[in-house]
Amino acid sequence: MSDGVQIPYEVLNELNGSLKQIMVEFADAAERADDLEAAIGSPLGRTGLRTQAGVFESAWNDKRETLRQDMEEVQKHVEEVGKGWVNWDTEAASQLSVDPGESSNLPKAV
Repeated sequence: MSDGVQIPYEVLNELNGSLKQIMVEFADAAERADDLEAAIGSPLGRTGLRTQAGVFESAWNDKRETLRQDMEEVQKHVEEVGKGWVNWDTEAASQLSVDPGESSNLPKAV
């Protein structure tokens, strides 16, 4: 059993992509809120529902931006971790190579 955390590269890449998609969704949300308010309109001459949708969107907009900024920081760290492990793995693998002349000095399997 391993003493550390093991996360496959594929999982890090998938998480990185998902975080980026969520940030795009957050960025586009304000436009969709305007569309919602327009779609609500003034049924029967009443604007209360549209007004409340606007109040909710205004309150959520600030929270959404804070969340998006925090998520962006997490996404950057996930991407850096993935790139760091790939670079380390590539470098470590290159150091494991054996030059043609060295193969005669290696132990032989019996």
